[in-house]
Amino acid sequence: MVGLDFGDRRIGVAVSDPTAFLASAHGVIEYRDVHVAKKVVAEICRDQDASRIVIGLPLNMDGSEGPAVDKVRAFIKLLRGVTDVPIETWDERLTTKSAHDVLIEAGTRREKRKGLVDKIAAQFILQAYLDAQPGDAMDSFDS
Repeated sequence: MVGLDFGDRRIGVAVSDPTAFLASAHGVIEYRDVHVAKKVVAEICRDQDASRIVIGLPLNMDGSEGPAVDKVRAFIKLLRGVTDVPIETWDERLTTKSAHDVLIEAGTRREKRKGLVDKIAAQFILQAYLDAQPGDAMDSFDS
């Protein structure tokens, strides 16, 4: 699976392990044109043999949708034109703040955080999605 944290200039990317148990930060796509970004995301999905794309939905704190949600939905529409990988949204409230908090706690300098926060937010989005899925990877170890 591929997780995305979509922003106006950057898209954080995370990927899951083959068992869809653990998400890892993968990288950041810096872009000026969403049409270029959609192709890069589709290429990453092909390279990772992604079974699903999980993209963060930036809901307001009260759960309502604002203009940022419209941008994500427009990007999803563009993605659907270049990939057949199923796309799901996931509530991303506070993931960017949590990513900043983790980096600050780790002592990461401010200028370096800018390049890391998006991919860590994508990792948090994808991990939350994976954790919420039914079933347990440990079930396969039962006797």
